[in-house]
Amino acid sequence: MSRFLQMAGLVIGLIGLVLQFTITVPASIAAGRSLLGSIVFYFSFFTILTNIAAVLVHASLLSPTGYAWFPAFAGRRMRTGVAVAITLVFIVYSTVLARLWAPEGLFLLCDILLHYVAPLIFVMWWLIAGADGSTRWRDISWWMIYPLAYLAYALIRAPFAGEVPYPFLDVAKNGAAGVAISALATTALFLGLCVLAVLADHGVARLRK
Repeated sequence: MSRFLQMAGLVIGLIGLVLQFTITVPASIAAGRSLLGSIVFYFSFFTILTNIAAVLVHASLLSPTGYAWFPAFAGRRMRTGVAVAITLVFIVYSTVLARLWAPEGLFLLCDILLHYVAPLIFVMWWLIAGADGSTRWRDISWWMIYPLAYLAYALIRAPFAGEVPYPFLDVAKNGAAGVAISALATTALFLGLCVLAVLADHGVARLRK
């Protein structure tokens, strides 16, 4: 079952990412961005970066000999951190972002694959095979680097690019206080998911004994 979920996660993740790239870049160029600007725009989304990480985790553990194709993504700390991040992708999109636009066609397909299907598959795989009881509370400080670094990048890039990847990070529309509240709420949610991940990791390990 875990092998099937790994393969499914890898294939669906790659399809979603490649398809999203092929439709986003032309649409972005048509909106007035340069080719380079369109590529940077694509890679400026937390969803894209997190799904890339999930694909690399799946790929790193598929070798029949047990060799890690991408060693940096094969470790237990990375696996759990990605599980937390991709759960955040699902929660924030389904509760906040999904109602802000109505994608159609291939954009809708990518939305479903990257925000719903890929996260579900990764978390299921993690619970079945990735969780092993080896996470520690100190790992949370390591996992928090990712969302905080992403937030810093998005806010620093905004004045230069004249855009933000997500509406709740738009200082011009929401004000500095509004963006600060959204950022704190999202960070707190990520922290809460980190705590749940450690508890779930230890709980799953005990059930296997």
